[in-house]
Parts: sequence; C-alpha cells; structure tokens
Amino acid sequence: MLHYSPLLLILTFFIFSSQILSTSLSTNSTSPIGINYGQVADNLPPPASVLPLLHSLGVNRVKLYDTDPRVLSAFANTGIEFIVGLPDQLVPRLARDPSAASSWVRSSILPHIPATKITAITVGNEVLTGNDTTLIRSLVPAMVSVQSALTTLGLDGKIIVTTAHSLAVLETSFPPSGGAFRKELVPYMSQLLTFLQKTCSPFLINAYPYFAYKADPKSVNLNYVLFEPNAGVVDSSSGLRYDNMLHAQVDAVRTAIRKVTPSNAKVEIRVSETGWPSKGDNDEAGATPENAQRYNGNLLRIVSQNKGTPAAPSEPLQVYVFALFNENLKPGPASERHYGLFQPDGTPAYNFGAVSGSGLATTGGKGNSGNVRSSGGTAESPAAQIGLVSSTGYYSTSGTRIVRPFCLEKLGVLAVALLLVWYSF
Repeated sequence: MLHYSPLLLILTFFIFSSQILSTSLSTNSTSPIGINYGQVADNLPPPASVLPLLHSLGVNRVKLYDTDPRVLSAFANTGIEFIVGLPDQLVPRLARDPSAASSWVRSSILPHIPATKITAITVGNEVLTGNDTTLIRSLVPAMVSVQSALTTLGLDGKIIVTTAHSLAVLETSFPPSGGAFRKELVPYMSQLLTFLQKTCSPFLINAYPYFAYKADPKSVNLNYVLFEPNAGVVDSSSGLRYDNMLHAQVDAVRTAIRKVTPSNAKVEIRVSETGWPSKGDNDEAGATPENAQRYNGNLLRIVSQNKGTPAAPSEPLQVYVFALFNENLKPGPASERHYGLFQPDGTPAYNFGAVSGSGLATTGGKGNSGNVRSSGGTAESPAAQIGLVSSTGYYSTSGTRIVRPFCLEKLGVLAVALLLVWYSF
C-alpha cells in the first residue's frame, strides 16, 4: 500500500480546488457582456442588494456614469469589473489644469482600488454630439490629463481612459462600408483616435437600433433590428451581408475610424450602450415588453458566442446592455424610463430569464447625467433584501438557478477535515 504525506495530500487538494475555482471564475471574467448601472431614480435598492442581480444574469462587468462611493464600496472584493465616469462638468477644468485631474483620481479612484476592480474611466458622455464647443475642445486634453495622473500613480497599465459616443457622430451610417464621421468632428476624432491608439484604449459607441425603428417603423424591418430571422441586407460595396442592424452600425463606425487613422492603426470598438425599452408613449412604435425581450435576449445570445461583425468576424464584440433598472426620474419620453431589465424592487421588468457564465438568455423567444439619449435567505443577506435567494442557497431569477462558487475559506475548512481524517487512520 502506498503512503502519502499529509502535507502532499493537502497541497494537491488546494491545487486541484484552486484550478476548479479558477476555471469557474474565468468563465465570467471573459464574458463579453456587461450592463449599465444608471441611478436617475429615487426608488432604487441599495447598492449592496445589486450584486445578486448581477449574479443571476451571469454578468461581471458594470458601467457607471460617475464614481459613486456607495456603489464602489459595496462591490469591493467581489471581482466585478467597473467602468466609471467622469462627469461632463469637470471636463473643461481638467483640460486646463492637469493637477485637477490628479486630485480627482486621488479622491475618486484611489480610495476604492484595488479592492474594487476599476478597469476604465470614461471622460464625459457623448460630448462630441453636444452643443457646448468648450466641452468639445476640452475632451481630449482632459483625457490626456487623466491618463497622465494615472501614469504618475503607476495605474496606467491597469485603468484605461476613453469616452463614449452617440451614433450621431456619423454623417453616413449606411452602407457600413461608407461609414463616415461628421466633417466638423473629424479634427477632434483624429486627435481622439491618436490618443486611443497610443494608450491601447477602445472606442466606445452607444448604438440603439430602436431609434431607427421608432423613427420609421413602416420602412425598417422589425426582425432586422431584433436579431430575428430575416433576408438581411447586402452592402453593395463590400459584398458583406448583415442580418441585424447593430452589426451594421458598428461596422459603419469601423469604416469611419479607418478613414481618419493610418492604415496600420488598430482601435477596438465596444458597444457601451444598447438596449430596447419595454414601454413608451403612444407615438413610440415598438416599445413593448415582447420586443425588449426579443432584442436583449437575441443580442446577448449572439454576443455570448464571442462572434464579431461581418467586417471583423474574428474580433468578439464586447457589449454593455442599457440598463440594469428602470429609472423613474429620467426626463424625456416614457421609453427613457423603461430600458431596465429590472424593476427597482428587483423583479424582472419582463420575462427575459437568466443563465450563468455567458450572460442573459431568453426563456423564450442614461446615465446619471439625466440627459435623454441622442438619437428566501438570511435577514442579513443582500440578496434576501430583494428576495433573490431561495431556501436551497441558489440565486434565482425567473426560476433559473445560479450556483454560488465556493470561496477559498470553505476550501480551507475542507482541507483541515481531510487532514483530520488522515490522522484518524
């Protein structure tokens, strides 16, 4: 009979268990799906209650529109990746005064890292399609100031700096091969893209096929915008076939970028916002729970397959769904207050279902600025506060169970138990 050292057994146990844990967690860490966590509302649950919702969705990437310390503190040591936002009103000051950028990073970012995993900072939101010329001119200089502050603190390799754009930065969006930025924005875009390429940061685009359908429901094929089976559209110049509008929009942005960057430039495109409202005003065509379910469900099924667009099929498209909650204080048409996957009480806004690891899946088929988008567990459990833990110890949404991973402390207890069993013999 072979005899093994107890220490060897324990070491083997830990290595094996750690590999299992690592494999489990890495599935989520590579998920291309994230979600926007807006808070323009007066009835949202406390941030500590949000983590179970993210677990139920299989999502571990979150985009904020600010650096709310309540949220960032609540998610410390959870492994959730955060994109945080620097508000528009701070942009001109940081452009003029790099020391202000340093102060902002020290006060808004440093207190939360490394416990909270902040991976990116967005400087302003949809700045280039606004009407404030001072803000527009200040955007890239402010980004440079923030980047310099991060470099000084040794964080430039851990946190990227970028900004999000409305699709309205495009003068031409169809066909995708003809995509082009608005002429008056080209100088700013050229400057911005040089910064993004130099810092290996992504270009963020807020893309909403819903707006195209809402504007012309008689001409726009609903199945085309909802990722449902359809004949598709062929780009006559490239010969590429598009079976959904979102991919066409992204590739139009890709073409526009190529037109203002060197031929060897490489800038990743990420969709920082997209979604579909579950309710709208009488004149907002298509804003229904059924269409929201179909859009978000199909979108996330496609994205979770790590496929790219027709023009870049080998480049998985990272997407942030808008939004986590319905936000009752957002101005504008009714649709603005009904983009959420969840109601403020934590119940689904419609029947979208949930799976772990790859993100959302259907069971069947804006931010804090307040601006309208341009075109049963234990009493102390955060999940129990919004009724998302069953008596079996699973998170659940729409009847789908998501197993919580073992923590290292539990593995330690099991290792001690193994050691005791060994000595009992």
